Amino acid sequence: MVKAVVLGAAGGIGQPLALLLKTNPLVTELGLFDIVNTPGVAADLSHISTPAKVEGYLPPDGGLEKALKGAEIVVIPAGVPRKPGMTRDDLFKINAGIIKGLATGIAITAPRAFVLVISNPVNSTVPIVAEVFKKHGVFDPKRLFGVTTLDVVRASTFVAEIIGNLSLSKDVVVPVVGGHSGVTIVPLLSQSSHPLPSSFSKGSYDALVHRIQFGGDEVVKAKDGAGSATLSMAYAGAEFAAKVLRALNGEKGIVAPSYVSVAADASGSAALTKELGQELAFFSSNVELGTEGVTKIIPLGKITEAEQTLITAALPELVKNIQTGVDFVAEAYKTEEPRL
Repeated sequence: MVKAVVLGAAGGIGQPLALLLKTNPLVTELGLFDIVNTPGVAADLSHISTPAKVEGYLPPDGGLEKALKGAEIVVIPAGVPRKPGMTRDDLFKINAGIIKGLATGIAITAPRAFVLVISNPVNSTVPIVAEVFKKHGVFDPKRLFGVTTLDVVRASTFVAEIIGNLSLSKDVVVPVVGGHSGVTIVPLLSQSSHPLPSSFSKGSYDALVHRIQFGGDEVVKAKDGAGSATLSMAYAGAEFAAKVLRALNGEKGIVAPSYVSVAADASGSAALTKELGQELAFFSSNVELGTEGVTKIIPLGKITEAEQTLITAALPELVKNIQTGVDFVAEAYKTEEPRL
């Protein structure tokens, strides 16, 4: 019996994500929350012939608390989508307050749930959730995840395209580390399960890295003001949630990419810090999952000089993004005490 909750369930990511979770046999109850339309989304999904019972809630009458009650996994795609010309900093100013409010609800109602953050900018929103949980005395670094799966999905798809066989897309695995925006996205193409052609030029390599790093911009531009990467993000979010659910169900040896607190694994953190040459509070890497969340942070391993250059470029941006999230919560609580 697993209750999954989607916060932001009526949005462009939330609806297809809720649909995919409804079809997951490990989900027996699905709670949906948003500021509009969730009862209708829940009614629609409830007609699908899978076991999960679906309930949709709106803010009045404690809707957030009702949605979260008994939750074991909470996925957060809430917030506004990125529009053409909008940077992730612009996005932060809008989404930070939304995430803080939802994190407060989780801290009070479902403090032991696994929390999967999709809302951008992930590099900053995950630290916001962590800081809110700390204020409430419920932070467990093993149970908080930034969903970076889309970066791996894109990298795998693009490599399969280059190989010339899209049917391999599900088989190609490209580790992607760092963070979840722009230059902080570092694909380790040298560790791809399916190597690039030996004739692949440096110019082609640089173009591929750029496409992986800025694939979201490609979608925003193509949608021409009508939204951002919603369907691919919902797919990626559901893929990661499925792995978390399998681990929660007791399956061993599940490895997935995620942006996590390095405090989740002291030994893995020490190895990662040595590789990076500096300590970070959060970093995206492959992690091993277990019934309590993160059981191991997997070090980068052998990387190329080109990949080291990408990581070096990513680190200052990551430090800044993390601090932005921390500072936002610190400033908010100057005038507001946490509700315990």
